[in-house]
Amino acid sequence: MQEFTKKNKMVDLIHSNYHLLPVIHRFGFRLGFGNKTVETLCDEYKIDTDFFLTIVNTFQSKDFFPEEKLLTFSPLLIIDYLKRTHQYYKVYSIPRIEKLMNQLQISAAEQNREMKMIEEFYREYKTKLLKHISDEEDKVFPYIVKLVETPTQIENKNLQLSFEEEHENVDLEIDDLKNLIIKYISPRYNELICNELLIEIFRFEKDILNHARIEDTILIPQVKQLQLSI
Repeated sequence: MQEFTKKNKMVDLIHSNYHLLPVIHRFGFRLGFGNKTVETLCDEYKIDTDFFLTIVNTFQSKDFFPEEKLLTFSPLLIIDYLKRTHQYYKVYSIPRIEKLMNQLQISAAEQNREMKMIEEFYREYKTKLLKHISDEEDKVFPYIVKLVETPTQIENKNLQLSFEEEHENVDLEIDDLKNLIIKYISPRYNELICNELLIEIFRFEKDILNHARIEDTILIPQVKQLQLSI
């Protein structure tokens, strides 16, 4: 896939891949770009152009993941992006999936065992995901901010921060949710709603995989390096 540069027009990014819209909005950009380039808009919005392009290109292509480049960015910059992503999940992605799940349930001719199984699995997944997000925002991110800004005030400088296993569980369970719907849903349902739900889950899965990759491969190694430097 095409790798975007600072000379590309922002509108061309969206025409090339409309799935980038949520990522672009997380940086605070608002539509009405005109023909302005990425570089011009980043300057106007006071956004780090290199960081923006690195994140966008990571979402654009699964083969694009410049670890060395990402490791040069401030952990605070990465945390700010991750928190904006969490907010997107809580305000849009999760409610959207939940709304479609409810519509799918209503569309069924009757309550059935398969639909109940899918709903129960989703509720458990949602609880785990929100707890994971809460733990990061309440414990992990504040610790990293202190490690960067006031390391001498940290009591446990060697706190172990490894969320790879948690991320793996979240990734596997969203895949399980897809398969439950595809393989086991009772045929008495509104197929348009079901298709829309699956599309939304696929989008969310791709987003959350990239999110976890940034945390596990970039942020955690940065933290370990900071711990060693104290």
